[in-house]
Amino acid sequence: MTNQNDRPIKVGTRGSNLALTQTGHVIDALSQANPSIDFEIVTIKTTGDHDRWKTQMPLKVGVFVRELEAALLDNRIDIAVHSLKDMPSSITSELVIAAVPEREDPRDALISRKGIPLEDLPAGSRIATGSIRRQALVKSMRPDLTVEPVRGNVETRLEKLRQTDGPDAVILATAGLNRLGLQDQISQHLSCMKFVAAVGQGALAVETRADDNFTTNLAAKIDHIETRQAITAERAFLQVIGGGCSSSVSAHAKITKQQIEISAFASTQDASTVLREQVTGMASDAANIGVSLGESFVAQGVRQLLSEDPV
Repeated sequence: MTNQNDRPIKVGTRGSNLALTQTGHVIDALSQANPSIDFEIVTIKTTGDHDRWKTQMPLKVGVFVRELEAALLDNRIDIAVHSLKDMPSSITSELVIAAVPEREDPRDALISRKGIPLEDLPAGSRIATGSIRRQALVKSMRPDLTVEPVRGNVETRLEKLRQTDGPDAVILATAGLNRLGLQDQISQHLSCMKFVAAVGQGALAVETRADDNFTTNLAAKIDHIETRQAITAERAFLQVIGGGCSSSVSAHAKITKQQIEISAFASTQDASTVLREQVTGMASDAANIGVSLGESFVAQGVRQLLSEDPV
C-alpha cells in the first residue's frame, strides 16, 4: 500500500511513559502490517494529564481523550491511540475506532508492602487507589480496610508504598505494569470477573477520522476480533446505564470458543448497595448481550444507585 499523502502517518498520544510505551507497541504492529508506510509519534498534552496533579477528586470521563480527538478532527494527527477504559461509551460520528489490538492482561493488580494478598491484609490496612470502582470493590469485599485516594502516574503511585507514611498497598492495572516492565512488583492478580475490571481495561483503541478511508483501512489490519467482541459487549452495557470510568460501575467480558461471558458490577461509592450479574451467550451477539445486561441493571435501579454517589 502506498501512502497517498507521501508523508509519515502521524500517531497522537499522551505523553506519559505508559502512553508512549503503548503507542510504541501500536506503531510496531502497524509497521509490521503496513511495511511500506512510515509512522511518527506526536505527543499531545491532555486536560487529564494537567488536572490529575491538582486534585484528589475522580477525573471526568474523556479528560484523557478530548484533546487527542480534537487533534484528529483538525488534521494535526491521523491516528489517536487511547487506553480504551478512558473513552466515553459513545464517540462522535466523525471518528471511528478503526482497530482494537489484542488485549493485554485485563486484571487489576494489588501491590502490597509485604506481598500480602487482599483477603489476608490485616484489618485497618490502608489501600490506595485513584479509581472509584476499585474503592467500591475493595469496600464490598473487605469493609474492614481503609481505602484512600491517590493520584499520579504508575511510578508515582508505586513510590507511595516506599514512603514511611504511605499506604499498605496500592491497586493498579496489570496491563500498565506489564507494559512498563514492572510486573515483578505485583503481589496478587485480582480476578477480573469477581473484582470486575473496568470497561475496556487492558485494551487500546486506535481511532481515525471516519472519512479517512486510507488510514482507517491500514489501521484495521491490527484489529483483534475477540478483543473487539469483548469490548463491544462491555461498552454496550456502559452506554445503556450511562456510567463511565469515574463511576463505581464496571463490566468485563471474556471470549471462549465463540462464547462470551460478561460480568458486571455497580454500587454506591461506599458499597452499601451492590449490584452484580453474570451472563453468557454467543460472541457474535456481543452488542445485544451487553445491551440486555445494561437493561437488567437499569431495571434494578442502577441509575438511582449511581446518582447517590457524591459529586
